Amino acid sequence: MTDALPARRLLLVHAHPDDEVTGTGATMAHYASTGAHVTLVTCTLGEEGEIHVPALAQLEAAQADQLGGYRLVELQRACAALGVTDHRFLGGAGRFRDSGMMGLETNNHPRAFWQADLDEAAAMLVEIIREVRPQVMITYDPNGFYGHPDHIQAHRVAMRAAELAGADGPQKIYWTAMPRSVLKEGMEAFRQLDDNPFAGVENVEDLPFGHADDEIAARIDGTDHYDRKTAAMKAHATQIPDNSWLYGIAGDFGGEFMGVEFFLLAQGERGPGEGPHGWESDLFSGLALEQPAAAGESAAR
Repeated sequence: MTDALPARRLLLVHAHPDDEVTGTGATMAHYASTGAHVTLVTCTLGEEGEIHVPALAQLEAAQADQLGGYRLVELQRACAALGVTDHRFLGGAGRFRDSGMMGLETNNHPRAFWQADLDEAAAMLVEIIREVRPQVMITYDPNGFYGHPDHIQAHRVAMRAAELAGADGPQKIYWTAMPRSVLKEGMEAFRQLDDNPFAGVENVEDLPFGHADDEIAARIDGTDHYDRKTAAMKAHATQIPDNSWLYGIAGDFGGEFMGVEFFLLAQGERGPGEGPHGWESDLFSGLALEQPAAAGESAAR
C-alpha cells in the first residue's frame, strides 16, 4: 500500500468466504461505488462448509479436503462483483482453518481458528490496520451474530486488534445486526416463499439474533447495489444453492430486503442520524476525515 489511499477507509473482518455477502454485501458495494477504500479480511477458507454443487461433493473435508481452495476462488469472484479490490486472509490464505459448528470435533483441529492465540491473531490484523488506517471497522457482536465459533473468534480478534492498534485503530466499530421490526416484517413476507427460513418460528424473540430498534445505530441503504449483492451470492455457489431462500428474497422483494443492512455501534461517537430512532445513514457520519500518513510513518508512531 502507498499513502495514496482515499479519505474514507472501511475495514470488514469476517470469518468465512460468503459471510461478507450475506451480512454486509450491499454495504461493501455501496462504499466501493462511492470511492471509499474497502478492505475485507477473511479469517478462514471455510473448509468445513457444506457443498451444494453435487459435482464438487468430493472436495469436502472428509474426502479430498480441497473445499477451502475452491472457496478462495469463489471469494475472489464475489469481491469482483461487489467492486472490492482489497481482500486479505488473516495471516495469509490457509493460516487458520474453519472450525465447524460449535461443539464439533473440528473445533479441536490444531489450525482451527477457534484455537488461535488471540494476541497472535490480533497482531496479524494490527498490521493491516496500520497499513490501511481505516476510520471504520465492521465485525460481529460477541455472539458472532448466531453463535458460530469462528464468528465469535473473529469478533474477539477484531476488537483486540483495535485495542492493540491504539491511535492507529478505527474511530468507529460496528457490529452486524438486525432490528426486530425488520425481522417481524420478514417473517410475514417470507411466509409466501416455499423455502421459508423462519418456518417453525412463532415469535421474533425466539430467534438467536435481533435487537430493539432503538439499539440499532446505522441503516445503510444499498438498494441500488442489491444486484451486485445477488451476483456475489451466485459466486459462492458451493455454499448458496440456486434454490436458496436468499434468491427468493431477491426475486420477490428485490432491494427491499437484500439491499438494506443494519449495524450496532460498539465503539466511537454516534454521528447525526435520521428517522424516529436517529439511525445513521452513513457509517462515517460525524467523523473528520483526513488522508492517512504513509504506511511506514504510521507504523513508526
